[in-house]
Amino acid sequence: MIPVDVEEERKEILKRYRRLLKQAKPILKQNDTKLIKKAFNISLEAHKDMRRKSGEPYIYHPLEVALVCVEEIGLGTTSIIAALLHDVVEDTDMELDDIEREFGHKVMTIIDGLTKISGVFEYGSSQQAENFRKMLLTLSDDVRVILIKLADRLNNMRTLSSMPRHKQLKIASETMYLYAPLAHRLGLYAIKSELEDLYLKFTDTDTYVDIVKKINESKSYRNKFIKTFIQPIEDELTRQNFKFTIKGRPKSVYSIYNKMKKQGIPFEEVYDLFAIRIILDCELENEKADSWQVYSIVTDYYRPNPDRLRDWISTPRSNGYESLHTTVMSNTGQWVEVQIRTERMDEIAERGYAAHWKYKDRENSGRSGSGLDDWIGQVRAILESNDGNAIEFMDDFRGNLFHDEVFVFTPKGDLKVLPVGATALDFAFEIHTEIGAKCIGAKVNQRLVPISHKLKNGDQVEILTSGKQKPTEDWLNNVVTSRAKAKIKDALREEKKSAILDGREIVQRKLKAMKMEFNSERVEQLRAFFELKTANEFYYRVGKGIIDPTSIKSFKDFKENQKAKSKSGEKVKDESSFTKEIKNLKGSEHDQLLIGEDMDVVDYILAKCCNPIPGDDVFGFVTINEGIKIHRTSCPNALELLSNHGNRVIKARWTSQKEIAFLVGLKILGTDRVGLINDVTKVISNELKVNMRSITVDSDAGIFEGAIKLYVHSTEHLDHLIKNLLQVDGIIKVSRFD
Repeated sequence: MIPVDVEEERKEILKRYRRLLKQAKPILKQNDTKLIKKAFNISLEAHKDMRRKSGEPYIYHPLEVALVCVEEIGLGTTSIIAALLHDVVEDTDMELDDIEREFGHKVMTIIDGLTKISGVFEYGSSQQAENFRKMLLTLSDDVRVILIKLADRLNNMRTLSSMPRHKQLKIASETMYLYAPLAHRLGLYAIKSELEDLYLKFTDTDTYVDIVKKINESKSYRNKFIKTFIQPIEDELTRQNFKFTIKGRPKSVYSIYNKMKKQGIPFEEVYDLFAIRIILDCELENEKADSWQVYSIVTDYYRPNPDRLRDWISTPRSNGYESLHTTVMSNTGQWVEVQIRTERMDEIAERGYAAHWKYKDRENSGRSGSGLDDWIGQVRAILESNDGNAIEFMDDFRGNLFHDEVFVFTPKGDLKVLPVGATALDFAFEIHTEIGAKCIGAKVNQRLVPISHKLKNGDQVEILTSGKQKPTEDWLNNVVTSRAKAKIKDALREEKKSAILDGREIVQRKLKAMKMEFNSERVEQLRAFFELKTANEFYYRVGKGIIDPTSIKSFKDFKENQKAKSKSGEKVKDESSFTKEIKNLKGSEHDQLLIGEDMDVVDYILAKCCNPIPGDDVFGFVTINEGIKIHRTSCPNALELLSNHGNRVIKARWTSQKEIAFLVGLKILGTDRVGLINDVTKVISNELKVNMRSITVDSDAGIFEGAIKLYVHSTEHLDHLIKNLLQVDGIIKVSRFD
């Protein structure tokens, strides 16, 4: 154990505390310093014997969280106190009542929202999901709960290197799944970018390091390029008496990685690596005119890409973001993104929600916040209508975070903002629940369309309804908004309840007619006979007519057959063998319900979604009924598994297994020539004795594309094969696919 210098640590704690006070000084009112000091002392005492995984005193964490709240989000005294005390109730004997007595109801409510729930949760849910739902219940009263949670998460991610590997994966994935989209939705772009970069750093370290290295290598060239690029713009803006600052910045590591992955291109081909931000210092009433004038100056010097103009000044994003974006061609043949905004817009873009409140009461600027207020209203509505399981709720909620938006109009010209991909049915529910439930179609720009029609920017939508219409299960596939999903589920739940009651009555009547007793044992036998999971499922199917009531007669015949067997001297079967006999008659049950996790199982299966091979970075996931499944950390499903069910993730790593072969897919791209396929197959079969399972080739206008499935022993073996394939004349690119 490393010896601890108590005096040095005490000095460091005080240094961090003073830095916090110094940053908060401009916003402090009288008496605030005393309250912050009291909160700091309580936290210091509560955590005095605790250390973080890195070995540092635990108090560093609440101090850093409070500092993020002030410095990076722009929050005030209440949030500083709550941040300093956010772990106290969870980690010590201190109660919420004590906090309310010392600091008032507001601070207590925020800390309650941040305190995790412990305990066992219903089957199919998870602790992460339940805690998230609890936190959001407080969000609808006080948005600071989420802002402090984001600060807490940012500090956890910054100090993640001291955690064990499986914890790193769980925390990083949860961050990417929920907290980065949440930061985006609340307009905290700097925090969102840092969380995404840190996620990449801990889940795909090699790629992260590679991109950072390439960004650093191109730094001097980039600075020189930006200087040359902005010179004429600076001169012209100065000549026209604008007050402004210009910043050049590279794209974030994660956004570069995302582009490379989506477009299948190397770092060098990401075309808008450069972004320039022009920030104007101007009066509120001149903001729009000045921004467009600057746009005009920029496009006088550089030719814009007409498809890349984004005007978020006339119609701000619903998270309050305002800016004018264009992508222009530089004199050296490179695309450069130019963002034009004012100081007010820039602060809202960087600090999101907190800055939006600062400007909200100013003349004309209420518009920048109304979208956020609407969104919080929507979150409240989802929470109130949601009584399903928490994971389902989290998926719905998350779907509401990430989307870009489309702007559509009602017949009277009112603007509605919906996520990209929203349909006519989403629009109907956006107007009113009743209109949504009775929707049979719509007129979009005077043209008749079905409820599944996807809306585009500028569409004018009129909803058509019918009194006979009712929501169906299929409707859930035709909507993307959480509001519409929640309302459809509510309607289906109501319908299901009444179908269950109808079914129960029918079963009761049918059994009475067949002179069979109606009791729970009989219903259980019927459920097993029809291979259903619950009695309610059986009633529902009878009520909806899926199970014909006359088929209950075949159940009676089966029972009488059993009785006859027992009279003829055959052994009478108990209840469990009754179920077994049904299975023998009907074949094995496809959809067994297995509850509980058997951690003693050491066998594993490789997940089909990502086909891991030795050398891949992997984790084990305890499934409900398939034992342990091994996934790659870069698997498309990893994010959801790790963030929703972190408690079922176990460590896994490869020992060398040269004798086993694993299936992988390779995509090959190149220029076509005679004999190319022959050369490729020669490399695969002759040089490396690799067994090939399939090869498909497509050649069009001189471009060759191939997909090969083959067996390899490890990532090392695969890399060696890719290297050799790239040496074949005409091959431009070889990449692995899942």
